[in-house]
Amino acid sequence: MNELLRQLTEATGVSGAEKEVRLLIRDLIADHVDEWSVDTMGNLLATRRGTGESDLRVMVDAHMDEVGLLVVEIEGNGMLKFVTVGGFDDRALLGKVVQVGPQKVTGVIGARAVHLLKSNEYSKVVKRDAMRIDIGAKNKDAAAGKVKVGDYAAFVTPYEESSAPGGRTAIGKAFDNRAGCAALIELLRGERYPFDLVAAFTVQEEVGLRGAEVAAYRVRPDAALVLECTPAFDLPNEKDVSPNVALGQGPSIYVMDARTMQDPRLVAHLTRTADAHAIPYQIRQPGGGGTNTGAIQRAAAGIPVATIAVPGRYAHTPTLMISLDDYDNVVRLADAALRGLTADIVRR
Repeated sequence: MNELLRQLTEATGVSGAEKEVRLLIRDLIADHVDEWSVDTMGNLLATRRGTGESDLRVMVDAHMDEVGLLVVEIEGNGMLKFVTVGGFDDRALLGKVVQVGPQKVTGVIGARAVHLLKSNEYSKVVKRDAMRIDIGAKNKDAAAGKVKVGDYAAFVTPYEESSAPGGRTAIGKAFDNRAGCAALIELLRGERYPFDLVAAFTVQEEVGLRGAEVAAYRVRPDAALVLECTPAFDLPNEKDVSPNVALGQGPSIYVMDARTMQDPRLVAHLTRTADAHAIPYQIRQPGGGGTNTGAIQRAAAGIPVATIAVPGRYAHTPTLMISLDDYDNVVRLADAALRGLTADIVRR
């Protein structure tokens, strides 16, 4: 079992409340970096000095936060009204188990039972406004003794792995983007790079790429690489061909999304590196969504940046699935690309 992925995905760190996962990552990297600090936003920035062969300064980003919920009201019957933190499909919420607040009070997202629905309601999706978190409290006072307005709620999904004819897979929550965090930790545990590498474990990506913007302005690297988890859309469809990326076919390399055009020099470097090392890869089809690349690219006077992602099914739900082969190849590609990165590639 990949113990690193298990630890990271089972930790909680909803956007704006990343302390638990930040402390975990700090402990995991402390013996492998030369210095680390936490900025005002809560980003964990760690520097690993290079061998001195290159004067480049390179930042590798992976956001720590996950999507989740926020309690906005405790009702008279003890139920908790909530809003979502990050993008959600209402269909993914009903019946899910959550942990609320710093005491991790267990609750379930509930709504009116199917037996009590009217005939014209069966085909309708229950909207989040009609859902509540039920912690088993008998009234408002009982609930208020355990949780408070402003508490975050994170999903409870144990990490599991399986092997099938299609390959090795892992199931859990928050692969977006604990998969990227795990990959970055693995890079820090490897041999030193020719240049100083700054690992930026950033906050609040899911609510507007906020932490990465602050980190990029502080670090001001010559180039940056973002490690992510991107939605895989490879379920059966009319043509049985994914319009985006698929599990088991390698790392996803971004070219364009809703927020940015990836640096073409770095994209070419990534694809050349993958070809040279026989690492399978996929080009993520241009379209919606976005990563911290969008914030990093515009920081300071502009920063060359590109994105490598682990494809993941069921993004922004309490349970995701990734291919462990894809994850391993993201680590391989990121490591090889960094080792082959030179000033000529990124300096105009």
